[in-house]
Amino acid sequence: MAEWHEWQEADRRLTRRVAGWRAPLARRVLPAVRSAAEHTKLWWAAAAVMAAAGGLRGRTAAAAGLVGMGAAELVSNAVCKPLYERRRPPEDLIPHGDVHERPDSSSFPSGHTAAAVGFTVAAAGAWPGAAAACAVPAVIVGVERVHSGAHYPSDVAAGAAVGLAAGLLVRRTPRLLLRHAARTAQRW
Repeated sequence: MAEWHEWQEADRRLTRRVAGWRAPLARRVLPAVRSAAEHTKLWWAAAAVMAAAGGLRGRTAAAAGLVGMGAAELVSNAVCKPLYERRRPPEDLIPHGDVHERPDSSSFPSGHTAAAVGFTVAAAGAWPGAAAACAVPAVIVGVERVHSGAHYPSDVAAGAAVGLAAGLLVRRTPRLLLRHAARTAQRW
């Protein structure tokens, strides 16, 4: 039990440290990322750019990314959050006055991070270069969620794990379906 309390205290200290960043770049970039990530606008825009600029590969990456994002959000918000109720970080951990209205839902895991990572990992199967470009804003989304006081770092890590699993599942699904179809055809 002592390890659990040590882990929680480390999570609180890291929250306070990230939320306390006062660098001018962070103060300009993170609010813009917060706005872009709301309602997954950032990932819909990335999918539109991929589809428009990348031909068949871009359309495939965009579709995979959107499916990965949706799967990650479903698992994060409809499965994980109801199973584990965790309060958002208290305002006394957030040293700036920019703590905006936060959702009433569980803090664990970060759905924004799950969606970002799910999109990026799934899209990487079809277009690794475009997905690598998406990795930068995906990381910034995770940082922003802690900086804004919406999540603890462990919530973001759990959201990233959910997104990774969803993205990898989406990448494997076509191969799994093809293998299943081939096995079924062999039986006939």
